[in-house]
Amino acid sequence: MEPNVIDLRHYQCGKLPKGFRQLLIDVHADAYADEMDDEFTQRFPWFVDHWTGLEGFACVVAYDGDEPIGFAYGAPLAAGREWWREHIDPAPEPSTTFGFSELMVRPHWRKTGVSAQLQSALIDGRPEALAVLLVDPDHPKVQRLYESWGYRQVGFRQPFADSPRYAVMVRTLR
Repeated sequence: MEPNVIDLRHYQCGKLPKGFRQLLIDVHADAYADEMDDEFTQRFPWFVDHWTGLEGFACVVAYDGDEPIGFAYGAPLAAGREWWREHIDPAPEPSTTFGFSELMVRPHWRKTGVSAQLQSALIDGRPEALAVLLVDPDHPKVQRLYESWGYRQVGFRQPFADSPRYAVMVRTLR
């Protein structure tokens, strides 16, 4: 399916419109409808609250007309808190890092290029030297998609006791 008119809207910490939190939660619920019985998946609202409260939070939401169809968000990692460093020796310098936390597209709009548009709109032009993300290796197509955008796997990480074990992926931005 080809999207009608995709409108990419940019949002930043401190400038989030009313209802923004619920918008992200609603898109997530649709994107993960088959996994909503998983306790870790159910904690998504906590992650929204955490990330939107970080200094430098940035988000891009894709709209088809008035309907939000996907989003990507993240925030710069604080100096000295670059958890990816344990996977690369020596760590590249400079090591300023953008933590790319979420990318999701509602099922009806998948395989239309929306995820690539969201990723580019969020990452392109970032001032940080690197971007880092976690991806579930049980979804190899998703991991290959990130690889096609220039990310490379450098290790594995299980950030929470009840989370999956993720592949750590890093991309040089500049």
